[in-house]
Parts: sequence; C-alpha cells; structure tokens
Amino acid sequence: MPISKAELKKMQSAADDACKLMKVLSNRDRMMLLCEIGQAEKCVGELEAALDLHQPTLSQQLTVLRKEKLVKTRREGKQIYYTLSSEVAVAVMSLLYKHYCKK
Repeated sequence: MPISKAELKKMQSAADDACKLMKVLSNRDRMMLLCEIGQAEKCVGELEAALDLHQPTLSQQLTVLRKEKLVKTRREGKQIYYTLSSEVAVAVMSLLYKHYCKK
C-alpha cells in the first residue's frame, strides 16, 4: 500500500529534524560539550577547564546548542549553568557513549 501524501510529509519533516540534529552533533567541540554536560550540570568555567575550549569557540558552540534547544541554561549570580534539554539528544548521546566511549 503506497504512503499517503500526509504520511510522506510527516516522514520528510521527521527526516529534516533528524538531519538537523545530526548536523549539530557532527562538530567535535559540540559533541564534547554535550558529553560533558550530559554527565551533570556544568558552568562555563567547568566546561572550559574540562575540555580545554576557550573563548570565543566555547561561547560560539554553546550558542549553537542553545539555539537548537539541545541545552538549557540557568543563571546563579555571575555563573551560567548548562544542562541537556532534548530527550532525543540525550538518547543519541547515550547510544554514542555506549558504542564509542565505553571501550
């Protein structure tokens, strides 16, 4: 039975969303940031120290992750803390960790 036009549009939209996520994850710095933030909530200073990423690279990559709604922020005084906010990103990161980091 052929796919209806409505189903096809829904599948295409889902594929677009998946491609967008994979494009964000295809950057090593962003991948490392998500791995680190996935361990626990982290402030910018902790991310900088743990990953040896410096301004402006760190700021640029965190901006991309925020814009794509993969992380959310919380301010405490002068510190900004980051946590993962996308269930899909958490699931993908978990799968990647299982296959690439647990060796």
